[in-house]
Amino acid sequence: MPKVTGRVAAIKVDRDGSRLAEIACPPEAIPGAGQYVLAWAPADRDSPLATTVFSARRKQNSFLAAPQLPASWAPGTQLEMRGPLGHGFSPPANCRRVALAAFDRGLQRLLPLIFQAISNQADVTVFSDTALPGIPAAVEVFPLGDLPTVLTWADYLALDLPRRAIPHLRERLGLAPGVALACPTQALVFTAMPCGGAAECGACALPSRRSWKLACKEGPVFDLNDLEW
Repeated sequence: MPKVTGRVAAIKVDRDGSRLAEIACPPEAIPGAGQYVLAWAPADRDSPLATTVFSARRKQNSFLAAPQLPASWAPGTQLEMRGPLGHGFSPPANCRRVALAAFDRGLQRLLPLIFQAISNQADVTVFSDTALPGIPAAVEVFPLGDLPTVLTWADYLALDLPRRAIPHLRERLGLAPGVALACPTQALVFTAMPCGGAAECGACALPSRRSWKLACKEGPVFDLNDLEW
């Protein structure tokens, strides 16, 4: 994957208080929903490692990067970027009822799905226990504890799932052992992906029903039924 040059065009604070960076870059380098890029600032000697960056909102020649970015990034910071990398979300084309659940700090990594679903005139429901960023008024919002109710009506369910939440997911969904989800479900498993698939270091390996899967290459978005949970 060739490298491209980007630039921090602006730093913004969303309604939920999270710090977002608007990154200007070639359109082909903008990650899709659930994909990522590895980005680093060559001039920043205090943060020499690449940062995994997801898109919260896309523009023509820039995108808003989801939170958890280096504090040293400021307007004008020059970036080297590699990507887009990995597999992103792929909702069914004809789904009319979309449910999104954020088990991590916020909804930013799921935001592209919200705007995509609304543009397709689908109903969108969000489940989250954290402060919400700016989302359209048409989106219904419920606490995570209400998530089991969605399984009876959703056409598609997307999860933002930190790795540590996988062992407890069946309980959070209210499913008995061995019971499968009735609707198509994809999960963005958020975990460290230091090599971005270049070295297959194994740091992001996740147990699946048949073997192990690397989040950096075969994810970070997975069909939930392919994982061991």
